[in-house]
Amino acid sequence: MRKSVAVMSTVVALAASSTAWAQGRQGEPTGPDLAQASGQQRTFDIPVQPLSSALNAFGTQAGIQVSVEASVARGLQSQAVAGTMTIDAALRQLLGGTGIVARFTPNGGVMLSRAADASGALQLDPVQVQGALVPPQAMIDNLPPPYAGGQVATGAQVGLLGERAVMDTPFNQTSYTAKKAKDQQAKSVQEVLADDPSVRAMRPATSPGADGANIRGFPVNSSSWAFGGLFNIMPTLSPMAELAERVDILKGPSAMLSGMAPLGAIGGTVNVQPKRASNEPLTQGTANYISSGQFGAHADIGRRFGPDKEFGVRFNGVFRSGSTELQYNTDQRALAALGLDYRGDGFRLSADLGYQSQYITGISPYLSLAAGVQLPWAPNARSNPTAQPWGFQTRTDVFTMVKAEVDLSPNVTAFASFGAHDNRMGGVYSPFTTITNFNGTASVQAPFNISSWTSYLTAEGGVRTNFDTGIIGHEAAVIGTIYSQTDGSATATGSQPAFATNIYNPAVVGIPNIATPNSTKTSFSGLNSLAIADTLSAANKRVQLTVGARLQQVVGVNYNAVSGATTSSYNETALSPSVALVIKPFWDNVSFYANWIQGLQQGSIVQAPFANAGTIFPPYKSTQYEAGVKIDWGTLTTTASVFQIAQPSILTNTAANTQFLGGEQVNQGLELNVFGEVSPGFRVLGGAMFINPVLAKTQGGARDGWIAPFTPQVTLNLGGEVDVDFVPGLTLTGRAVYTGAQYIDATAFPRRTMPEWTRFDLGARYAFDNPGAPGKLLVGRLNVDNVLDANYWAGSNNSAFFMFLGAPRTVRLSLTADF
Repeated sequence: MRKSVAVMSTVVALAASSTAWAQGRQGEPTGPDLAQASGQQRTFDIPVQPLSSALNAFGTQAGIQVSVEASVARGLQSQAVAGTMTIDAALRQLLGGTGIVARFTPNGGVMLSRAADASGALQLDPVQVQGALVPPQAMIDNLPPPYAGGQVATGAQVGLLGERAVMDTPFNQTSYTAKKAKDQQAKSVQEVLADDPSVRAMRPATSPGADGANIRGFPVNSSSWAFGGLFNIMPTLSPMAELAERVDILKGPSAMLSGMAPLGAIGGTVNVQPKRASNEPLTQGTANYISSGQFGAHADIGRRFGPDKEFGVRFNGVFRSGSTELQYNTDQRALAALGLDYRGDGFRLSADLGYQSQYITGISPYLSLAAGVQLPWAPNARSNPTAQPWGFQTRTDVFTMVKAEVDLSPNVTAFASFGAHDNRMGGVYSPFTTITNFNGTASVQAPFNISSWTSYLTAEGGVRTNFDTGIIGHEAAVIGTIYSQTDGSATATGSQPAFATNIYNPAVVGIPNIATPNSTKTSFSGLNSLAIADTLSAANKRVQLTVGARLQQVVGVNYNAVSGATTSSYNETALSPSVALVIKPFWDNVSFYANWIQGLQQGSIVQAPFANAGTIFPPYKSTQYEAGVKIDWGTLTTTASVFQIAQPSILTNTAANTQFLGGEQVNQGLELNVFGEVSPGFRVLGGAMFINPVLAKTQGGARDGWIAPFTPQVTLNLGGEVDVDFVPGLTLTGRAVYTGAQYIDATAFPRRTMPEWTRFDLGARYAFDNPGAPGKLLVGRLNVDNVLDANYWAGSNNSAFFMFLGAPRTVRLSLTADF
C-alpha cells in the first residue's frame, strides 16, 4: 500500500447567493462556471508567511476549498497579497516563485501541486478538514477578513442585515480590527475609536461616568453600545479593548437595523465583536507599561479541537494597575474573557463568559462653568484639577452571551441569542466642580457615597434567508428582540459641605466619613421589537435596494426608592421604517449609496405645573437622509458622504402653560474617510468631518439658526504607518487630531466658546524573531500620545456641566511574544 500523508489547508465560505450554493450542492460546475468562479473578485489581505497558513487564509478570503499535500507546501513561503482582485490573480500572486501550480477542480475547489508532478496530483479528491460550510446568511464563524493594511475589515455586522461587505453597505460604517487596537495599545473600546473623524470622546477615562463618544454631533454613551449585536452585555462603564476582535461603528440613526438603543442614542451604533479561536494555535503574552507607573500583562490563548477543528476555545486575561499621569489618580483593571464555539454540519454554537473589574482613585470631577463666566485657560491636566486623593470608584461586571444558528436549508438559517449582565458600582467622591470666575476660582460639590447596581437581560431570535424570484435576488431577515434593564441606586452625604478651590491651585480637604447606603430598585426599562427587512438585488448585485421596518415597544417604570411604589410609568410603541440603496453603475469597486432611516428616543411625560401634566409623548423620531460614494482602489478605499439628521425636542407654550413636541436640531455634514495601503509598507487611516449643527426650532424662535453647543464644526484625523525598508521589522507611526472651536451654551449673546485644539501622537513598533520559539515573533511597541504635551479643553458630552481636559503626554510601552 502506497503511504501518503495529505494535510489539507481547507477553508470554506459560500458565494453571496443561493444560486451559487445550490450549484455547489446539487451539481458540479463545469466549463464557463469554473472560469466565472476563478474570475470573481474578492478583497485579500494576506501577509508573507508559511505557505500552508497562507493557503488557509486564501481559502477563507476567496470562499473556496484549497487542497495540497503536506510535502508540497512544506518549507515554502508565500508572497503577500493585498487588495481587490480576481481569485485567479490572487492565487497566482500568492504562489509566485514557489514552483507550485494550481488548477480549479470540477467541484469548485483548487488543487495545488509541484509543476513536475501536476498530472498525478490532480487525481486526488479534495478532502475538507475545517468543518461544515458556512452559508453567507450566517453570523457565527462568518467574520469578514481584514482589508489591506490590517487596521480595518472588509465588512462589518450591520444589525438586521447581517454581515455585509463595505461596498455593499448603504451606510457609513467602519470596522476596526484587534490588530489595530493592539498596535495602538488601546486600554478601552473608546480609545479604539480615536482614528475616526466623526467621533470625539465625551468623557475622560478618569471621570466617574461611563465612556462614550459624540458621533455626528450626538452623544452615544457606552450604555448604548452592543456586544455581538446585543445591547449592554459587555462591561457598562469602560469596556476593555482586549475583549474585541472587531469594533464596528455605524454612523447615524439605526432603529430599523438594531432597534432603539437603551439610552436612545441617535448619533451612531458601536458594536464589539468577540474574539474566537482561529485554525492556527495561538499562545501570546504581552507585558506593558503606561506612564507614569502603570504595569500590566495580557495573555491571549486560542485552540481548536476535534478531527475537523470544530471546537474552539479562546481566553483573554488582562491585569493592569498603577499610577497615571494625573495627580492622585490610579487605575486598576482586570479582565477574564472566555470565548467558546462549535462549528457543526448545518449548525453553529458560541458562548462568551466574562468578568471585568476596575478600581479608580483620585477620580476627576466633572468641570462646569457658571452662567456668564468666560472659560479660563486650560490648566495643566496633570494637576487633576479639584480631584481629591481620597476620591475613589469601584466597578464590577459579570456577563455572558450564548448564540445558536441552525441551517434549515442551504439558504435559510434560524438563529437565537441570549445575554445576561450584572454591573455593580460604588464610591466616595465629589462629582461636580463649578468654575465661578475667569481666574479659576471654583466651588466643589459636597462629596457623597454612592452605591448602584444594574441587571440586564436580552434575547433575540429570527430567520435569515436568500433566494431568487426571477431576475431579482433577495436577502431577507425577520427578527424579534427582548431587552430588560433593572436599576437600583442610593446616595448618602455626610457632614462635609461644598468647599472652595481653584482649578490652577486645587485645595485638598479631609477624608469624609460617609456610610455606604443600601441601594434599592429605582427603575425598570424594557425595549422589545419586531423587525423585517429585504435587500432586493439585480444585475449581479450592481443594484441593491433595502427596505425594512421595526415595530418598537418602549417601557419605563420609576419607583420610590424607600417604599418601592411606582411613581411614573411609560409604555408606548413606534413604527420605524427605512429605505436604502446601493448602485454600482460602472465597476464593482465603485459604490454609490443612499439611505433614509430613523432613530428612536423615549418620549417624556409632562409634569406639573403644566396644564397638560400627565400627557405621554410617543417615542421621539429622529430622521436621517444620507448619500455617499465608496471607491476601492485595490489596497486603498476612500469614502465620501453627506448627511442630515433632524432631532425633535420639547418646547413650552407659555401662553397656554403646556408642553409640546415642537423643537428641532438639524445636523448637516460631510464626511471624508480613507483607509488601507497607499503603497506597500505605507498605510493610512483617517479623514475629516465638516458639520453644520443648527438649532432649527427653539423656544419662541429666540435661538433659531444658532449653532448647537458642544459640536465642533470641523474635525480632522489622519494617521499613518511606514515600514522602514532598511530596518526589516521596524514600523513608524503617527497621528494628527484636530478639533475645531465649539460653542459652550445657547443661552446668552455674545456666546462663550471652547478653543480649537490639535494633538500629535507618535510611535514605533519592531518585530523580530523570538529566540525562545523558532518561527514565532517578538513585537515591541512604543506609543506617545500628545507628544507636545499640550494643555487644552477637549470637549464635553453636550452639556456645560461635563467639560473635560485633554490627557497630558502619555507614554505606552509593550512587548508581545508569540509561542
